[in-house]
Parts: sequence; C-alpha cells; structure tokens
Amino acid sequence: MNALSLFSLRLSLQVALAATALVVPAGIGLAYLLARRSFRGRDLLDIILTLPLVMPPTVTGYYLVIVLGRNGPLGGLIYSHTGWSIMFTWEAAVLASSVVAMPLMVKTARAAFESVERNLIETSETLGHSGAATFFHVTLPLARRGLFAGATLSFARALGEFGATLMLAGNIPGKTSTAPLAIYTYASSGDWPRANSLVLLFTAISALFLYVAVKLNARII
Repeated sequence: MNALSLFSLRLSLQVALAATALVVPAGIGLAYLLARRSFRGRDLLDIILTLPLVMPPTVTGYYLVIVLGRNGPLGGLIYSHTGWSIMFTWEAAVLASSVVAMPLMVKTARAAFESVERNLIETSETLGHSGAATFFHVTLPLARRGLFAGATLSFARALGEFGATLMLAGNIPGKTSTAPLAIYTYASSGDWPRANSLVLLFTAISALFLYVAVKLNARII
C-alpha cells in the first residue's frame, strides 16, 4: 500500500464524515418540513431533493460545475469577492458527496417522522409544550431509529461517491483523489496490484463501519 493509496483512503473518510455532518441536520430539517408542514411548492421541493437520487452522478456533478464554477452564478460571485473557487478542492468533494447523499437522508428521515403517531404530538401540544419542545422531546426520540438509518446510508453513499466528485473536484493525486477515484485510476492504467489492495482495504473499512452501525442501531432501538 503506497502513500497515495493511504491518502485516498484517509481523504474518503474525511469527505464522508464532513458530508454526513452537513447532510444530517439539513436533511432532518427538510424531512420534517416535508412530513409535517403543508405549503405551496412542497411537491416541487420534494422533486428537487430527490433528483440526485435518480440522475446519473455525472449529471449532478455537471449541474454543480455550472452553478459553482468560476463562470457560474454562485461560483463566479464567490470568486469575484474572494478570489477562491471551490473547483478542484477537497471541499468540492464534500459538497458533491453531500448533494448525492442528501436524498437518502431526507427520504429516510421523512418516513421516520411520518411514522410518529399524530396523537402523541397533539397530546404534547395540548399539555402546553411548544412546537420546539415537542419536536425535541417527542418527535425526535420516536424517530431516532429512522434518523440513524438515514445518517448511516448517507455516510455510506458519501464514502463511495465517484461521478459528481470527479466532475467538481477532479482526480488530482494527493489532493482530491478519493479512494473510488484512485481505484479507477489504478484500474484504467492497468496497475491491478494497487487496485486490488485498495479495493480490499476499502471493502474492509466499509464492512467494519456497517457492522458498527448495526450494533449501534440495535442499542438505539
């Protein structure tokens, strides 16, 4: 296992953790909004949040490049004021992974919130508890199993992200080359020994994480 392979593994874990930290609170908020609130445009919001789940990751990455590139509406604005571009940085890999992982968090969390019986929420409100207190002391604890499952799926999706990351962050060895990108590089260049070793180690890490997640989930239930 060479230094670049170890860097790629470390970067993948770093990106997945950072993406999960972004996705979980945002996904919980969006899921609760979709599950418990009726508002104009809710179906449109649901469609937009679901699109990265059904579109090819490269298409999602293309949209991110259009928006966040130096000539994009948001990326250009940031670059003109700060001189910094997210393109071809590890932060770009975090953002790409967050976008493709978000639908899993939102869908799972929404189902968890909708499974909480409405009468329990109404009882809490009848007893004088505020909406925030009811959310944190009633809804959130009862939905915790689904929320943890969503966080686990989001981490796993972010850990294995390839297409959107390649489009937005590139595949720069020692900088933005995550483990999936490094495996692709090794395989495409015919370096099968390094590809095999990285695949086996990446598989072992993923299996270990899933094992720990299952054990923690059993304690939460």
